[in-house]
Amino acid sequence: MSAHPFNPHVATLPVYIPGRPIEEVARELGLDPTGVIKLASNENPLGPSPRALAAMDRTLKSLHLYPDGSAFQLKRALAQRLGVDSSNLILGNGSNEIIEFLGHAFLRPGDEVVVSEYCFAVYPIVAALFGTRLVTVPAQRFGADIPGMLRAITPATRMLFLANPNNPTGTLATREEIAALLAGVPRHVVLVLDEAYVEFLEDPADGLALIRAGTHPNVIVMRTFSKIFGLAGLRLGYGVAQPELIAGLERIRQPFNINSLAQAGALAALEDADHLEATRVNNRKGLDDLQSAFAKMGLEYIPSFANFVMVRVGDGARVFVELQRRGVITRPTAGYALPEWLRITVGLPAENHRCLEALREILGR
Repeated sequence: MSAHPFNPHVATLPVYIPGRPIEEVARELGLDPTGVIKLASNENPLGPSPRALAAMDRTLKSLHLYPDGSAFQLKRALAQRLGVDSSNLILGNGSNEIIEFLGHAFLRPGDEVVVSEYCFAVYPIVAALFGTRLVTVPAQRFGADIPGMLRAITPATRMLFLANPNNPTGTLATREEIAALLAGVPRHVVLVLDEAYVEFLEDPADGLALIRAGTHPNVIVMRTFSKIFGLAGLRLGYGVAQPELIAGLERIRQPFNINSLAQAGALAALEDADHLEATRVNNRKGLDDLQSAFAKMGLEYIPSFANFVMVRVGDGARVFVELQRRGVITRPTAGYALPEWLRITVGLPAENHRCLEALREILGR
């Protein structure tokens, strides 16, 4: 036994397993890394905005200085874009840090956290980290059962997570379902609406309207620069809520958690509407191509509202390995209790085509 035993919650804490890096797969399989494509982590295949790259390049010469601890310029620009006040915003080292802030602020051993089956893996990890009881509501057609989640709330419930669109399934709760959720969640429950993929929607519901209205002090909306903005390597997410809730989270936030490059890159990316639209166009076409091909191959898939799609391939672990051998990295989903499925990120047209050709070869389709 260790002379310094871990907190008992840590002993059983699940470990988040990310999509495999290109360099790791190439090294393991003896492949040329320039010939390996990664369709595993829902990254933007167009890369970062050229404006963001230029802004970060200009920032390099001042890296000997600490970043602006309050991220004043970025918060001001983001607030203007979202139609909120800077006091409604908190920035995190990825949205994952926002989730951890929430755990520190609100969760105690014995509390309950409600999630949907097939929810984002970090929600259960944070629930376990703080010794809470995870209440998982069975999904309906791979999507969240909103009435079921409301029924699962008890006096011990402290937090409810909903990703919309959901990762890993790509499903979307309707406006009516979200309205029912907002109406039904009691004030003692913190409702976390995770909108990491909202910018990919053609006609998204305005989840921030209730923040502007000031009617829901127990709601926080999370978004990220990792997906459509193409800045996953910078690790930058943000939460939007009432100032009182944000002020509590700010007490927990570590100083200088958002580095100078992240602030500069994100600020410039917000101004590049052309890059965002090009990303949306590529994603729409890519989703159509992948889902049409799956239908022609006779493969079941979950219609997606994000920048990835889940497809049923039989032995997911085997197909994942065989794709890797062909230089295509996808995401196995056995960890989500979906061992027959793979999650495939929309790539560039040539990358999507290569993935489909590899799948046809492996599956004999």
